[in-house]
Amino acid sequence: MLPGIVLWICFVLAVEARSPHADLIEELVRDNAFSNRISDNILEDALLDLPDLVRKYKYPFEEHFVTTPDGYILGLHRIPHGRDSNNKPGRKPVAFLMHGLLVSSAEYITMGPGSALAYTLAEEGFDVWLGNARGNYFSRQHTTLNPDDRSDLTYWEFSWDEIGNIDLPTMIDYVLDFTGKPALHYIGMSQGTTTFFVMASLRPEYNKKIISMQALAPVAYMAHNNNSLFSVLTPHLRELEILSSVLGIGGLFPRREIYTRLGIRFCSDGAATQPICSNLIFYLTGRNEDQHNATMLPVLAGHAPAGISVRQLIHFGQSIVDKEFRRYDHGLLRNIQVYGRTTPPSYDLSRISAPVYLHYAPNDPLAELEDVYRLYKELGNPRRFLVPHPKFSHADFLFARDVNTLVYGPMIRFMKLYH
Repeated sequence: MLPGIVLWICFVLAVEARSPHADLIEELVRDNAFSNRISDNILEDALLDLPDLVRKYKYPFEEHFVTTPDGYILGLHRIPHGRDSNNKPGRKPVAFLMHGLLVSSAEYITMGPGSALAYTLAEEGFDVWLGNARGNYFSRQHTTLNPDDRSDLTYWEFSWDEIGNIDLPTMIDYVLDFTGKPALHYIGMSQGTTTFFVMASLRPEYNKKIISMQALAPVAYMAHNNNSLFSVLTPHLRELEILSSVLGIGGLFPRREIYTRLGIRFCSDGAATQPICSNLIFYLTGRNEDQHNATMLPVLAGHAPAGISVRQLIHFGQSIVDKEFRRYDHGLLRNIQVYGRTTPPSYDLSRISAPVYLHYAPNDPLAELEDVYRLYKELGNPRRFLVPHPKFSHADFLFARDVNTLVYGPMIRFMKLYH
């Protein structure tokens, strides 16, 4: 399995898109045999950029930009009200959504009306804001640094520690200032929960700005991690960091047209290779065929991956190896400079006083039950809710057929208790 993973990583890093989406649409439509295998809506949704995708479904959409104290320019997306209900502008409670690893704000939108969380929240009367971490497709700018400069990787010298400690507070302050609200609901998925735990422990004053925190597939401790990809990479963390630096690679898996092409060609309904695409999802996030919606795979491939830093992967690997939830390990000498000690300090979860709702699944290889229980015991104000489906897994929190019934409905009822 290792050679296959290495070859795949090398392939996606090496291939660059060569033609714009308009050319891709024309090319695919000319292929009549292919066109008969995929609906126009799926094809269109895979190719539309996020603002046009939201507007296609008649939802209001706003794009905002905010600059962090260290110069990263972050993209913020907003759906201020619903389309079918609660469709009038006005003062509504704010829901701030933060994405997971490898993806962007698009993960809360691509499944479409009636399924995607951003639309569901808007229809339920929330003012929906979607954050984007530094380095992804919508936040790939800086006031002075160039993310594409392979001779200077300074732009990419961050992990999810900086995302939680700097990006989240910057975005939350902007949203609250813009809306005039004193606090908001925070919803995170996977790494979006990790970064919240970073922020609320390192900067506990932000707990007062959180009405409730809804943690989908919460990831902090990873001592019992059962993900095959991380299992392969973790023994080689330091070598991976050195190799990427020598090769001038600070970022991984940026958004590329090649992913859209592959998704449409090989993952659509009717394609003989669609089961391979499904198995890749299962391999990375756990198997649950009962809730898997393979029809939407081309749309997901059209909007992900969206880009991460090498250090984000390494930091998760360090959590697996150390079996702790700690800040980034720079190595002995650098740790002394940054932290004043030879080893990175642990995040003090007891400092998190905001009400945290842990929504977790019995079949999630990235948020194992033992690790969620440990997180629950250390948080200052937690509740926990096991999804009532024995095969429910990691990606199901976004893409399962019955996610509204199993997760979003109960979650929104908890949120409305505060209003």
